[in-house]
Amino acid sequence: METSKFANGETKVVIEESVRGQDCFIIQSPYKNINDHLIELLIIVHALKTSSAQRIVAVLPNYPYARADKKDKARKPITAKLIANMITTAGVDSVISMDLHANQIEGFFDIPMDNILAEPLIELWIRNHFVEEEYVLVSPDAGGVKRVTSLSDKLKCDFCIIHKERKKDNAVDKMVLVGEIKNKTAIILDDMADTCGTMVLASNKLLEFGAKKVYGIVTHGVLSEPALDRINESSLEKFIVTNTIPQRENMRKCPKLEEIDISMLVAEAIRRIHNGESMSSIHLPDLIH
Repeated sequence: METSKFANGETKVVIEESVRGQDCFIIQSPYKNINDHLIELLIIVHALKTSSAQRIVAVLPNYPYARADKKDKARKPITAKLIANMITTAGVDSVISMDLHANQIEGFFDIPMDNILAEPLIELWIRNHFVEEEYVLVSPDAGGVKRVTSLSDKLKCDFCIIHKERKKDNAVDKMVLVGEIKNKTAIILDDMADTCGTMVLASNKLLEFGAKKVYGIVTHGVLSEPALDRINESSLEKFIVTNTIPQRENMRKCPKLEEIDISMLVAEAIRRIHNGESMSSIHLPDLIH
């Protein structure tokens, strides 16, 4: 496939081999120029559809506009639902994503939607790096409690919650810690980090309450400006992200940044959909061995 742009900025897509009767998987993880990537995805889907592809699966590790998943203010759009409508209308037969911002996004689709979890890989990373050290998992907001409690049950460790109050988007006004963190290593877990203001404030707050060290782990490292500068200047020991979004350039700029590779989970999900196998029985040990 060849993708390019015309002089006026319009996207051009050419499918350069036959896809008639084939299962086609489009791996597209919108970041930075999200709108351009989204339009490119829709055009690719249309090109495959009109080329007689048997089935088209959109693999979107980082689902675009995932944070706009509810109407919490008057006249505010539910953009995540709009994106689901656009993808479905373009001709996609099913969708694969990872660690959706809210599980309700699955219900925005009238086609099969599989939300695979990065939790097994994050669990493995923590087990490998904190063998004897006493640590506590921390949710940076109430919305992440389910994620933290699920992982703490598997790791058999304690967890804490940070209650944050916002006066406007991307700006936290106040933080309150619920739980015991003194003389322990704190591991902050979240699904997404954009400007990293919350992560840095949470790190400082945990150290104020007596944490020995603080690590941050997120699935989707959006890392918009000035995120990398904030991480470099922060009290975080390390900031771990998965590669649902390309991180190679960010890792060159930020020595504290470390990557968890999700390719084995995505590859297994693609294989299972192609072969008509169950998606609920993916076990990380099976993939590793």
